[in-house]
Amino acid sequence: MSGKDDNGPVLIELEGAPSQTPDTAPAVPDAAPPEGRAMQAAATFAARSPSALGRWFWRLLGALAVFFLGLWAWDFVAGLIARSPWLGYGALVLVGAFVVVCAGIALREWAAFARLRRLDTIHRMAARALAEDDLDGARRVVARLRALYAGRDELKWGLARLAEREEEVLDADALLGLAEAEVLAPLDAAARREIEAAARQVAAVTAVVPLALADVVAALAGNLRMIRRIAEIYGGRAGTLGSWRLTRTVLTHLVATGAVAVGDDLIGSVAGGGVLSKISRRFGEGVINGALTARVGVAALEVCRPLPFARAPAPSVSSLVQRALAGLFGGGRES
Repeated sequence: MSGKDDNGPVLIELEGAPSQTPDTAPAVPDAAPPEGRAMQAAATFAARSPSALGRWFWRLLGALAVFFLGLWAWDFVAGLIARSPWLGYGALVLVGAFVVVCAGIALREWAAFARLRRLDTIHRMAARALAEDDLDGARRVVARLRALYAGRDELKWGLARLAEREEEVLDADALLGLAEAEVLAPLDAAARREIEAAARQVAAVTAVVPLALADVVAALAGNLRMIRRIAEIYGGRAGTLGSWRLTRTVLTHLVATGAVAVGDDLIGSVAGGGVLSKISRRFGEGVINGALTARVGVAALEVCRPLPFARAPAPSVSSLVQRALAGLFGGGRES
């Protein structure tokens, strides 16, 4: 009988196999940096423009749906009147009320588009006056600005100050700078707060929600709400269709210019974003999504603002992100 234990471990040595020790083992590769996938997917979805054939398909489908719905309602009400006049006329009143409500919604959407065009017109006039140093053009811009904000109680003091000092200014750049300082400064501050709140919300939701599509929906909804609020702050008060069109305009520009891509400049501007991505990829993604939301907010501010930035400094994405994410995941700091 052998003294060797037959149930013990068996060591098989392979000839030529390299010996691997902890100090000679290759380093574990770093995890891929966060890319803000939720914001990139939401921006790509919102900026995607259907083809001409697709647009005509949906237009004709909507027209056919309205036509057949109206025809069905007419036949239903006419048959009901023939059977029971009281019930038929009651149904007619309800259908008429529904049509009036639909007309009111359409009128509100038309008014929303008109307000957005008004902001765009003032912006283009101001840019032309600045480029040509046209004092008369700047005065026309200021007159339109006063008419736009005449009913805003919080801007009465600034409008009065602007009216007192307007005649003293003899330079287009100085006049528009005065309008920025007296009228638009509180609106700019409110728009910055909306951007910070949206960036904070998107960062928190996309960092915490583990579902694949939920973070995309949350990012898109947060950006839609932010853009609508920015338009309302500057006097746009966009409706549902107006908000969606404005969102598509902003995101299409950002996607076309590559501004929704995550570069070293964006990661470097987010304090703690790289550290968080090493601790938790979800937290790193949340911080980057918040930074991309701030970038969208700055673009929306520039689109909705009735005056281009002449003397007031344009908002910085990095400072907005740092204030928005101060204390959130440890990803920002007070500035």
